[in-house]
Amino acid sequence: MNDNKLEQLRQRIDSLDERIQALLSERAACALEVAETKRGAGETVFYRPEREAGVLRTVRERNHGPLPDAAMVRLFREIMSACLALEQPLRVAYLGPEATYSQEAAQKYFGHGVALHPLSGIDEVFRDVEAGSAEFGVVPVENSTEGAVNHTLDRFMRSPLQICGDVELPIHHQLLSLAGETAALSKVYSHQQSLAQCREWLDANLPGVERLAVSSNAEAARLAGEESTAAAIASVAAAEVYGLNILTTNIEDDPGNTTRFLVIGTLQPRPSGQDKTSLMVTVRNQAGALYSLLEPIARHGVSMTRIESRPSRLSNWDYVFFVDVEGHVEDEDVSAAVRELREAASSLKVLGSFPRSSL
Repeated sequence: MNDNKLEQLRQRIDSLDERIQALLSERAACALEVAETKRGAGETVFYRPEREAGVLRTVRERNHGPLPDAAMVRLFREIMSACLALEQPLRVAYLGPEATYSQEAAQKYFGHGVALHPLSGIDEVFRDVEAGSAEFGVVPVENSTEGAVNHTLDRFMRSPLQICGDVELPIHHQLLSLAGETAALSKVYSHQQSLAQCREWLDANLPGVERLAVSSNAEAARLAGEESTAAAIASVAAAEVYGLNILTTNIEDDPGNTTRFLVIGTLQPRPSGQDKTSLMVTVRNQAGALYSLLEPIARHGVSMTRIESRPSRLSNWDYVFFVDVEGHVEDEDVSAAVRELREAASSLKVLGSFPRSSL
């Protein structure tokens, strides 16, 4: 390669870096001015998920490479996260401990400019946000292989919190251990969902090894770090945090394994133009009850993207349905469908209308 040409390119990159840094500083100063303007108007909400969703959609639409859309969106997410931290740092609770997939999801959604607080259970995340100790919480709600996280759904039956957003995270499980080879292993720790997601691999490769379910994959990694013949199914981040060897990578049975997480809080996002609405509906225990739930949604042309049922815990064989539809509850068609559903159902609660994830 021509040395002069290479040096010219490096000088051009240095010049571009200088311009980018100056523009970032200008953007940050503008963000601080926005914060002062809001405070002067008596506004206390600095984070608006519908605004961020719109910005990220625009970033994706105007991107023409060579960076892929996902990389460009991730860069702008971090820029916005750092600027928001100057305005008002967000406190976000998540299902811990450190190095769980919930932490990874929280950082994917909010960026690294927030203050993250790991908690030991889904109930604790809800309580922390309900008490105002954190503005938002991040909890898992469903996995593409194993289905719904029932504990999260059940918690909404007695929580006043709203769903403010969601984020999908591809889940790749690694086998971690202090040991240097799988032949030395006598037990495997992991969350019960992860054990299920890796069942076929474990049957084929570690058939005689005991499987022990624990509260989280990060907790599994911590335990594996205390026993020379134990392993954990967890993330690459957990291997780094707990000083473990990665014996085997990507041991999940489904290479498309993905977990969806909910962002919970008290904020009610405004319409962004590309939204989802989550409903919790109790229907009367009678013939045609499910039809009465679905018919208004279909008649008003609202697209239903998900439905789950859970026992109501009020009486035997009564069920609560969790329904996701496209659109915001303030949209005319969604509002009309919800209004009719409320009349037909025993109870209906709008769990939240929020922007569809751009990540």
